[in-house]
Amino acid sequence: MSKKRKVVLFISTSLDGYIATKEESLDWLFKVEGDGDNGYSEFYETIDTILFGKKTYDWVMKQGIKELPYKNKECYVFTRSPNDDKEDVKFINEDAVNFTKKLKNQEGKNIWIVGGGELLHSFLREKLVDELIIKIAPTILGKGIPLFREGDYQLNLTLKKMRNFNQFVELHYEIEK
Repeated sequence: MSKKRKVVLFISTSLDGYIATKEESLDWLFKVEGDGDNGYSEFYETIDTILFGKKTYDWVMKQGIKELPYKNKECYVFTRSPNDDKEDVKFINEDAVNFTKKLKNQEGKNIWIVGGGELLHSFLREKLVDELIIKIAPTILGKGIPLFREGDYQLNLTLKKMRNFNQFVELHYEIEK
């Protein structure tokens, strides 16, 4: 019997909880001195599926790349508008929570939810996220796009691990169910 797949958020944030500026810039993040790839490769080996909201996917594609940088991973983008699947991504026009519940029951590695926003908010509300791996940068933005939206939910967490990558601090939490 295979172990149950987990939905994991792996993301960086400013000390005051923003994942980007209001203008959707991450320039501040690349000014922070890290260590190697800050644990990205290690994390990437634990997943085989990547979930995006359409807004996050569009942002990634606006960064001047020709194709998604997630080779050999199943990539799904949740959207309300019909889109044609591409070689490296499938567009899902159904309820994200139900679709993800089905994915969690299939065999495989963990599932990475990329970005914050609506998708993360709905997954947290439905207690669908299992772990949070958050890298905190020593930067205060004052305003921007928050990692966690205000909402009618409360989650209790257990700290699994804490480590640093030069100036980044990584907090790895498990969400209590």
